[in-house]
Amino acid sequence: MARWARALVAALALTLAARVGAEAPPPFEQPRDTNGRFTNLAGPLERAGLDVTFPFFLRRIGKILSGRDGIPSQVENDGAFLRENARASIPTITWIGHATLLVQMAHQTFVTDPMWSSRASPVPFAGPKRFHPPGIALDDLPPIDFVVVSHNHYDHLDLESLHAIAERNPTARFFVPLANGELLRHEGIENVEEMGWGEVARSGDLEIHCLPTQHWSRRGLFDGMDALWASWAIVGPDTRFYFAGDTGYFNGFRDIGERLGPFDLAAVPIGAYRPREMMKVFHMDPAEAAQAGRDVGARAMIGMHYGTFDLSDEPPSEPPELFRAAGRVAGYDDDDIWLPSIGEVLALPTGKPAISQRLLGVPE
Repeated sequence: MARWARALVAALALTLAARVGAEAPPPFEQPRDTNGRFTNLAGPLERAGLDVTFPFFLRRIGKILSGRDGIPSQVENDGAFLRENARASIPTITWIGHATLLVQMAHQTFVTDPMWSSRASPVPFAGPKRFHPPGIALDDLPPIDFVVVSHNHYDHLDLESLHAIAERNPTARFFVPLANGELLRHEGIENVEEMGWGEVARSGDLEIHCLPTQHWSRRGLFDGMDALWASWAIVGPDTRFYFAGDTGYFNGFRDIGERLGPFDLAAVPIGAYRPREMMKVFHMDPAEAAQAGRDVGARAMIGMHYGTFDLSDEPPSEPPELFRAAGRVAGYDDDDIWLPSIGEVLALPTGKPAISQRLLGVPE
């Protein structure tokens, strides 16, 4: 009788395991086009024509010359709290600017898309210039355990910043999407790990998940789509964080939420969305960003990718205003829609200021 009971239990367990396996989501694709170049889950996406892009670039030149109003406020941050906290590891997040966030959780400190240079450009004398200094100086950073990079555009993969972090942190690891590693190795950064969508690495008690996004890649004239782009989930014992990188809205957010959500916090890009005819497939507007946060199952959202470089037509003050309104429509309370000042340290998971900081004057 005992043998029969054990056999029955084993059969039920196998049946349940088979059912769970059948219902598990399929692995992420690593799509490529007929030329072997990377593409998006939806396949090749239609780009705007010259009738949209040429006037857009003329407007960018005009705005660079005239300046922009309504840029985010900045607070003083000498890094002392974060350097001390690297040992205590109270979970925190700090907006350095653009898509650069410094996160501390599970006794690890990591940075997303490190960008400390004054211009987002292949040359130091031209291209979009920062509205304000980075929220923390490179020399004031705490020890960095690892870095995640979303893609190879100059406002996200800044070799000067990556090299500086590597020099100051010889054991730091650099996680990049497939085919981006050689860029870093050429700069002498050897501790690079390339990952495809669905792959997982570990750093201490954290899991680092490379995940899909809807975007594109290019560094030069002839390398479009040669390197992959990605979003990242950093999952710890007590905190789950999602970094959307740079992306248009796509159905993959719901898939990510089903696989890895819910998240305590999602960092979503809320700027660089106008003109929509040009930006829609690759950059979310604030309403889409709020919906992406809801799709991945984020309890709270932090807005990024705005107010640092002049990349699009909308005024710098517009993205946070529309994001807060869209977050409310998506069902978020105001306390769960985070729009920190540059350099401000917020505690996880509450979003409350972690230290008392002094507001800096920021030129209009």
